[in-house]
Amino acid sequence: MHFKEVKGILSAENGMNLYRGCTHGCIYCDSRSHCYQMDHAFEDIEVKSNALTLLEDALRRKRAPCMISTGAMTDPYLHAETTLRHTRRSLELIERYGFGVAIQTKSARILEDLDLLRRINERAKCVVEITLTTYDDDLCRLIEPNVSVTSERFAVLEAMREAGIPTVVWISPLLPFLNDTEENLRGLLDYCVRARVRGVLCFGIGLTLRDGNREYFYAQLDRHFPGLSERYRQKYGSRYEIRSDNHARLMPIFYDICRKNGMMSSVEENFAYLHRFESRCEAEQLRFF
Repeated sequence: MHFKEVKGILSAENGMNLYRGCTHGCIYCDSRSHCYQMDHAFEDIEVKSNALTLLEDALRRKRAPCMISTGAMTDPYLHAETTLRHTRRSLELIERYGFGVAIQTKSARILEDLDLLRRINERAKCVVEITLTTYDDDLCRLIEPNVSVTSERFAVLEAMREAGIPTVVWISPLLPFLNDTEENLRGLLDYCVRARVRGVLCFGIGLTLRDGNREYFYAQLDRHFPGLSERYRQKYGSRYEIRSDNHARLMPIFYDICRKNGMMSSVEENFAYLHRFESRCEAEQLRFF
């Protein structure tokens, strides 16, 4: 872990990442890709030491409250968060200035901040986004080794439901020859139905591989699933978009289950919801109508 001052913290779309790199060890992580020009080892977490000062300054300057999103490139609940508490301190600022938050994670550590998330949601809008990839916890421990297993993430979804905090689930990626099965998809969607999530994001059955994350992914396949990387090389070569042979069969199942259970399923609808700021009064009016 090392510290670095940065020039800015919020993107043009009001997204932020307080850390750079990750210690969760997911074998497919796109953030390892060379195109992001990381100049340090991926597991050597870069802590943006002045991020909170920059965030407070940015929130003060905004003319109207909006949704602040975090978790797109780096999980906000890395192991370092346990001691540094940068995510919690950023949530305190978001609450203080009356903004909303959409926060994405794979970690049950988010429950440590449930009090803050609840307070933000009481005043404005808080959406918790949880990534689910593998219904089988044993397989999850192999492809996402240093993070909460899927059943623990389901417990997070249930806790958010009980707290009245809306949730969106990302079902991504579904890896060919590993978890691209109907059984896995139905198991994950059953978790979503039981937790009464607001929406589910699925970009298709497969994954993306760029230079940098492709090499790491194949090395981990060789470590845990001998021979599988060769199947990938033979079938997909150096393609960026890796599409499972089961895509055409499984996506209608995905849309059908979402429709029958009132869960948003289109990418556009989910993103519009995540980016739309609502005060508590506005949210209550929308639910009433």
